[in-house]
Amino acid sequence: MLRFVESFFVKSAVEPKDYPASAYPEFAVAGRSNVGKSTLINLLTERRKLAKTSSHPGKTRLLNFFLIRWKDDDAGKEGCLQLTDLPGYGFAEVSQAEQEKWRRMIHHYFSERQQLRGIIVLVDIRHEADPKDVQLLELLRLREIDHCVVATKADKIPKTKVARTLDLLGKGLGLQGMPLFPVSALKNTGLAPLYSWLGRHLN
Repeated sequence: MLRFVESFFVKSAVEPKDYPASAYPEFAVAGRSNVGKSTLINLLTERRKLAKTSSHPGKTRLLNFFLIRWKDDDAGKEGCLQLTDLPGYGFAEVSQAEQEKWRRMIHHYFSERQQLRGIIVLVDIRHEADPKDVQLLELLRLREIDHCVVATKADKIPKTKVARTLDLLGKGLGLQGMPLFPVSALKNTGLAPLYSWLGRHLN
């Protein structure tokens, strides 16, 4: 099983010219404001404050790059990867100009980052499929960018309703049979399928 053994914040950036140079495989975390992107990065890396979190939506306005050293004891392998925390979208208080800035930033990142291996898209398990999430997933399919979908805050609904909720959410997002990984930061559960997905895309 893949595991993260060391993690470091590298830098923040907006324009491609400011991205950190790297030969390592890269994965990005995307989703609506306040869905838990920074929290997931902290959970994966077992670092409570590696990625800055806030109760105020829309805090992340830059691309934040992190370097991760990983090991896979089963396969006898180790190496490095990068994680990028993308700015959240869909926050109502953000101006149209800021939303357009976000779109340009993300399109540049998707187009320019040659080592990008996949996107981890986060959605809130408590809510129905959001049109902005559907739009992002359609964009990723159009660009043929590998991705997976994580349903955060899985502890917020009864265990007996998780399977049904995931089924309805997956249909609403148009996942067409793609798995939807439920994760709880509070209970530290659900990470194994995500580590496995990352591991498959490192090869």
